[in-house]
Amino acid sequence: MKSKGKFYMTTAIAYTSGKPHIGNTYEIVLADAIARFKRQEGYDVYFQTGTDEHGQKIQEKAEAAGITPKEHVDRIAGEVKRIWDMMNASYDGFVRTTDEDHEKQVQKIFKKLYDKGDIYKGAYEGMYCTPCESFWTESQLSDGKCPDCGREVKPAKEEAYFFKMSKYADRLIEHINAHPEFIQPVSRKNEMMNNFLLPGLQDLCVSRTSFRWGIPVDFDPKHVVYVWLDALTNYITKIGYDADGDFGALFQKNWPADLHLIGKDIIRFHTIYWPIFLMALDLPLPRQVFGHPWLLQGSGKMSKSKGNVLYADELVEFFGVDAVRYFVLHEMPFDNDGIITWELMVERMNSDLANTLGNLVNRTISMSNKYFGGVVKDGGVSDAADADLKAVVTGTAAKVQEKMDGLRVADAMTEIFNLFKRCNKYIDETTPWILAKDEASLPRLETVLYNLVESICIGASLLKSFMPETAEKILEQLCAEEVSFEELGTFGHYKSGGKVTEKPEILFARLDLNEILKKVEERYPSAEETGEETKEEAGIDIEQKAEITFDDFMKMQFQVGEIIECKAVEKSKKLLCSQVKIGSQVKQIVSGIRKHYAPEDMVGKKVMVLVNLKPAKLAGTLSEGMLLCAEDENGELALLVPEKDMPSGAEIC
Repeated sequence: MKSKGKFYMTTAIAYTSGKPHIGNTYEIVLADAIARFKRQEGYDVYFQTGTDEHGQKIQEKAEAAGITPKEHVDRIAGEVKRIWDMMNASYDGFVRTTDEDHEKQVQKIFKKLYDKGDIYKGAYEGMYCTPCESFWTESQLSDGKCPDCGREVKPAKEEAYFFKMSKYADRLIEHINAHPEFIQPVSRKNEMMNNFLLPGLQDLCVSRTSFRWGIPVDFDPKHVVYVWLDALTNYITKIGYDADGDFGALFQKNWPADLHLIGKDIIRFHTIYWPIFLMALDLPLPRQVFGHPWLLQGSGKMSKSKGNVLYADELVEFFGVDAVRYFVLHEMPFDNDGIITWELMVERMNSDLANTLGNLVNRTISMSNKYFGGVVKDGGVSDAADADLKAVVTGTAAKVQEKMDGLRVADAMTEIFNLFKRCNKYIDETTPWILAKDEASLPRLETVLYNLVESICIGASLLKSFMPETAEKILEQLCAEEVSFEELGTFGHYKSGGKVTEKPEILFARLDLNEILKKVEERYPSAEETGEETKEEAGIDIEQKAEITFDDFMKMQFQVGEIIECKAVEKSKKLLCSQVKIGSQVKQIVSGIRKHYAPEDMVGKKVMVLVNLKPAKLAGTLSEGMLLCAEDENGELALLVPEKDMPSGAEIC
């Protein structure tokens, strides 16, 4: 296959504070699926990942454990690599920010930017968040806490070097406006422009003196290079960038990056700080930065401190590598957060993997063996059902490619499984078991089974980027070769007269939810079972309102609504204006929740709505209902959402 050119892509480098959970692991699986698909298309892919190993938080963790920071990061980096390899991540380069060549180049980059006048020495006084390793002004805090993670901040003052961000801000704004594909999804671009770039950038602190675990500034050794200038430059140092201009062959071939794949929580650093650093270094900017959503445990972001963390190796033990890959790729929307639970995993395992795919392969091979001794031959007898099957099968590759070009990986997988569903429907339409009863129908039966084997081969070839082990097993059982990408749009690659395996392997066994949940409880006993002390939630007492009658209650109409659009109300710092689909209607609802939810995070949510509230104007904007929220004693709000996925318009009673 002739190469379509280079494709350099990266993940964010995993922070080595602790073992990565499934939410962290989702990113490497997503990146791997994209990289594999690009290779399948014919691109010369270089796929890089790695670990971010410096900072105050790591120094403190190491001190608490009684080991050196290097010992700590060596252990965690090894764990990261083990999990990435377990998930079949096909990366080409793994960078560690403690690598000697990386540290040397960071020092040279810092000196180059200092000599250029883009970095200067000053002093910093502000509120500091240790987990995020970020300084904040009082005005940037959210209820006195870090606006990124919500944790406590402490006042800090120290001598520091700063980078002149504002010098390049206008140039970056021009670039973003001229390249609409640069920041994806679009909601992330709007957030960066409206919340950070257009209001004006402050100079960025790029060194610290209050801890030692970092790369020393070689001309001022009491300073260490601050995390983002150190971490972000991995994308160029690992592939051979040299601040003196002696670039390696890998850098000359691959830069600029075609795709930086990162979590939405670090989009600011990759779409503002990183492009500006590159401008200062006179380097071209990456072609695209994609800020993917989070994978949530139940209904909340995974956090070790919350105790709601799932790990990839534990899930693999229950379900297998490819089932976990399937779930995290298929269940993650393009720009809204996805949810993972044990119940959802079992449901997908049984419905999609065991039934739709596994049963299809098993039935097809079993029928080929039962009726023709495993020989698969085109009998040359066709009817209308064949044409429709072939149209779906040969049209799938183009649909998958279109989705992957837009990084809509979940949608691409849906297209592949639509192919498998069409094959199952074809079995029902053609009824092979009935054809087998009439000798005169055997040529037709041969054709049916040939069409099924060929269709599954094409489907498995497309599946290989997403579930590589499963695709390989399917092709092995069919005794077939992978269909090349150029030929996926045509039918008839399986050699007529070929023979499938005698005993098909069960690809995915159906699971009993109760048994899985029982094993989960045994694996993760509650605090009561382990004898650990638990803290009973105190709850909140609020002032009681006057009693109402049942008739009063029945006057209120509550329904499930789906937010299809949301934006900030210009005249207010508190209000969001949402377009909420309720059945066949769309109502405009204004809510005072801007401090708690970003507009782009609202879209796609299913919410509980008081529908028949009398319309009123808030800050000059008409509101036609009310979104229901819960509020704690600190004023934190949480939208009330249905426990299960319910259709828009469903009555709440």
